[in-house]
Amino acid sequence: MPHDLPPAHKSAIIEMALSDHMPFAVIEAEFGLKESEVKELMRDNLKPGSYRAWRKRVRTFSDRREHYK
Repeated sequence: MPHDLPPAHKSAIIEMALSDHMPFAVIEAEFGLKESEVKELMRDNLKPGSYRAWRKRVRTFSDRREHYK
C-alpha cells in the first residue's frame, strides 16, 4: 500500500503522477502501485483542490489518449 513507502519513493511517485506525460503503467512498473493506489497516495498528499485539478487533468489526457489509438 502507498502508506508503507519511504518518503523518497512517495515524492518520486507524486512527481511522476503530476507529470502529464507519465502513464500509470510506468509508475506501476517502477514502484508496483496500481492506478487506484496512486490515486489514493495523491489524495492523501495533495490539497483537496490540487487533487481535484489533477484528477480532471488525468481524465482529460486519458480520454484524449483513447482517441489517438
